[in-house]
Amino acid sequence: MKIGSFDLVKDGTYIIAELSANHNGSLQNALDTIKAAKEIGADAIKLQTYTADTLTLDSDKEDFIVKGGTLWDDKKLYDLYKEAYTPWEWHKELFQYARNIGIDIFSTPFDKSAVDFLEQFSPSAYKIASFEITDYELIRYTASKMRPIIISTGIATIEEIQDAVDICKAEGNSDIILLKCTSAYPAPLEDANLLTISNLAQTFGVISGFSDHTQGSTAPIAAVALGAKVIEKHFILDRSIGGADAEFSMDKKEFSEMIQAIRDTEKLLGKVDYSMNEKKQKNRQFSRSLYACSDIKKGELFSEENVKSVRPGYGLHPKYLKEILGKAANYDISFAEPLKKESVSW
Repeated sequence: MKIGSFDLVKDGTYIIAELSANHNGSLQNALDTIKAAKEIGADAIKLQTYTADTLTLDSDKEDFIVKGGTLWDDKKLYDLYKEAYTPWEWHKELFQYARNIGIDIFSTPFDKSAVDFLEQFSPSAYKIASFEITDYELIRYTASKMRPIIISTGIATIEEIQDAVDICKAEGNSDIILLKCTSAYPAPLEDANLLTISNLAQTFGVISGFSDHTQGSTAPIAAVALGAKVIEKHFILDRSIGGADAEFSMDKKEFSEMIQAIRDTEKLLGKVDYSMNEKKQKNRQFSRSLYACSDIKKGELFSEENVKSVRPGYGLHPKYLKEILGKAANYDISFAEPLKKESVSW
């Protein structure tokens, strides 16, 4: 499966820098963030495409006031989204700029009108946000565009995840990636439950990954070690810019270090390999083998007094020790001489 030109099977981990609200209302900040993401080696930059009106109602009623111990408690939903959104008139320039400098770009649509708007840019994928996984009609409509669809599972039941997968497949779209996600901002480490990543792939027959809201890079690095093929993390030029997502976003230095650690982790994981490569073969000189630990005359019987398993590894394999005990030497063998198969009268 590919996202743009990136092959999720062959090319390693697809690392997404989430722009989100981290432009803080400045188009130049958005462009500079895309440039920085490219410079540090991110594979993609991701936008969010909504307006306050496509997400919620302009209401002061209690239901529409943020609460629950979040970073945004006591704010009106409408005001929060109005502050955080990426203006739609920026999208053309952002898509063109990202493509000109060679970084993939796509977005999270939050309603059908956003999907229709984004289609003009031929995005390489679509992302369904955690809180939209229950919007089955949005999933259906997005999947029908036949682009890879990345779905965060943060607030979903296992039945709702199955529903989302089934909806995509019913539209003929099997290019599905499910992201383990903890929908808390920032997310506590103890709520990450990264073992779910491989289970998502096994249970639903899809590629799985991790959308991370923890602070630091420990969680995404561990996620890659556990099989995540996609990592998504909020990215900001500098937290001093401020904005709705600044507190749980990584700056350029932190994101760069995370990418390097992920690439190092990929090298460490390697592949299942039991072959005897040149390095292994060379290092066998330091393994044990059978040597004469005293002079042995021709016809003398091998015993634990005159044969020993020692380093280096130029002699007979130690597995033959019990087999040769009591057998005769074929020729004179001097102290510290390696035993060979021809040394033994089998």
